[in-house]
Amino acid sequence: MSRSNKDTSKSRKGCGSDESSGSGMSGEGTNFLVHEIAQITKLRSSPHEHLSSVVPGRMRLPASTVKMLVGREGNYSGRGKFSAADGCHMLSRYLPTKGPWIVDQMGSRAYVSQFSDDGSLFIAGFQGSHIRIYDVDKGWKVMKDISARNLRWTITDTSLSPDRNYLVYASMSPIIHIVNAASATTQSVANVTEIHYGLNFSSDNDSDEFGIFSIKFSTDGRELVAGTSDSSIYVYDLGADKLSLKIPAHLSDVNTVCFADESGHLIYSGSDDSFCKVWDRRCFVSKGQPAGILMGHLEGITFINSRGDGRYLISNGKDQTTKLWDIRKMSSNAMNLGLGDDEWDYRWMDYPKYARNLKHPHDQSLATYKGHSVLRTLVRCYFSPSYSTGQKYIYTGSSDSSVYIYDLVSGAQVAKLDHHEAPVRDCSWHPFYPILITSAWDGDIVRWEFPGNNQPPASPNRRTGGVRIRGLYYM
Repeated sequence: MSRSNKDTSKSRKGCGSDESSGSGMSGEGTNFLVHEIAQITKLRSSPHEHLSSVVPGRMRLPASTVKMLVGREGNYSGRGKFSAADGCHMLSRYLPTKGPWIVDQMGSRAYVSQFSDDGSLFIAGFQGSHIRIYDVDKGWKVMKDISARNLRWTITDTSLSPDRNYLVYASMSPIIHIVNAASATTQSVANVTEIHYGLNFSSDNDSDEFGIFSIKFSTDGRELVAGTSDSSIYVYDLGADKLSLKIPAHLSDVNTVCFADESGHLIYSGSDDSFCKVWDRRCFVSKGQPAGILMGHLEGITFINSRGDGRYLISNGKDQTTKLWDIRKMSSNAMNLGLGDDEWDYRWMDYPKYARNLKHPHDQSLATYKGHSVLRTLVRCYFSPSYSTGQKYIYTGSSDSSVYIYDLVSGAQVAKLDHHEAPVRDCSWHPFYPILITSAWDGDIVRWEFPGNNQPPASPNRRTGGVRIRGLYYM
């Protein structure tokens, strides 16, 4: 979270101008369009050639849904049905941009909000010590209203176990708490109506307190990985109920961590030292070093999201960009370049205009997406769902109170959602349906859909009583 010290002697060396294209993408430009991930994305979200050209002549994309239906009925593809890619091609055209409709309004900032893996539940965490679990299938009814225990500043992160039975929440403390999310108790007040069991992430030789910025369950639900303010990554073994690994990973706060894929062997981390790092636990004991480092951001990294294939990831950075990475391009050396301005602080200052066109001379990213802003708080970004879009899009919150959706391959900004009056820290796309939920510091949780449910959308957010007074501390 805190801004790391920069080597000002190198901060501008080799940083040339890199004009952002109108599409919102910069970086390797046209070279990116022939990269492997572009081909994979097209294969996962493009229709069968015979379904897309039922009528002779030049094929136009996106293919007409009517033509595709005619082609399916005539068995033009030889399958007799739509493939997953055919389905993604149709569904990905209908973006969840209608609305918004209010899901909930709270009196404190919303920091985290995510769908469960099956889309049946939605979790939102607020600065006012509240976490709410909504039953999506029952009209967004509050299934569990959790009052957090020993909260320091805010809920920094939450994670739901793969079986949806347990929820963990973190704060600016080395202790995370675990709640029985499947119990019948609706009002879960810490250690009053339910026990919120504490898991201590500090080791015996930790002399200083630290906070946890990021917490994630492993795919099998047996472990938790955490990124902390003491520049480290922690892994907690839930079966043994003890800390199993501590990695002194970075030179500054580790704002974000996640498992790369279902195996749990690879861990991605992002820090205020501006680096993404890849950790392979199969060889960590012998080497004690990351498997590789990814350079390209000029400022700290606020969030990382894995594509789930153990190869590609995206990251949001305080240099106001989202970057796409392939871990096969990682290196063993790192060069930390910044703005050369130690007075700049993203928590209360705008990003310098001159810095918007600076580029890391050793940028290893595949592409850079621009347009949104990453200020005030640790704004999050994600790949769109595999089932409905073939991960064709990247979407991100923004400190300018909007949500941005970019085309992964072209980099074009395909949608911008406006409703909130404060930074949108988190957002979540339903894993199967064209539904997107946005949450912001104005306390609103709102729903965007396609095509909508015939309800009148919410009016623009205009709160009485003037602008909320900012806190002195941001995350």
